[in-house]
Formats: sequence, structure tokens, C-alpha cells
Amino acid sequence: MKLNNLQPAPGARHRKKRIGRGTSSGWGKTSGKGMKGQNSRSGGGTRPGFEGGQTPLFRRIPKRGFHSLNRDNILVIKTANLDKYAVKTKIDIDLMKENKMIPQKTNVLRIVAGGKAAQSFKIKCNYCSPTAKKIIEKSGGSVQVI
Repeated sequence: MKLNNLQPAPGARHRKKRIGRGTSSGWGKTSGKGMKGQNSRSGGGTRPGFEGGQTPLFRRIPKRGFHSLNRDNILVIKTANLDKYAVKTKIDIDLMKENKMIPQKTNVLRIVAGGKAAQSFKIKCNYCSPTAKKIIEKSGGSVQVI
């Protein structure tokens, strides 16, 4: 088999249906759209979810939950991944935003336990779990909760 001998499997490719090319084609005159009505017109048809004027499903079913517009955008970092986010062994939310390591909308930084810290870090965060604090201080770092 060579690249110049490749061809699609038999029956895999079909001719394009040429609509509106005379009555003898079988798809002439109305071009398969019937006689009159909304769907026969150009730009005709309804939007997705339209049910002919009946209250649509997405409005009938009950809505649950609430999304506050003022919610905190929290970034959670495990102790094993601290070196990814460190800027010269410093971890600070403003430094990380400045260096484009985290999204600008992030406003809360949380450190949680999850593996060992590879090196010592100076960390400023909004929350640090007690276990994570022990792991960081054991490796020679310090944690400042803002």
C-alpha cells in the first residue's frame, strides 16, 4: 500500500444532493421544503427549544441553587505542588498574578496538605490547613495567614 493508491472504502462517499435543479431531479420546484409555511421560507424555522407556544421545558422545570456575583474565586494548592507556584521561594497571591501564574480574578489562596514540600517557602495566604503548616515549617519554610 502506497499513499498514491489510497482511496475511500466503496460506499463511503456520496454525491452531494443538488437541490433546486429542475423537476426531473426529484428535488426541483420547492426543493424538498413542501408547499407553504414557516419552514418553506428563507430564514424560516424556529429557535432550538421552541415548542409551538407551549411553555418550554426549560421554563417548566424547577430551578435550583444560587450563584453569588460576589463569590470568592479560590485557588487551592497542595503542599506537593508548591514549587510550581513559587517565585524565588516566595508564594504570594499578588506575585503569582503579576507573573501570570494564576488567573487575575483569583482573590483567595488556600494551602492544603497533600504530599511533602520539596523546598522551604515563604508563604502569604488566606488559609492554611494545620497539617499543611506543619509540613511547610518542617521543610524550613514559614506561613503567614492574611
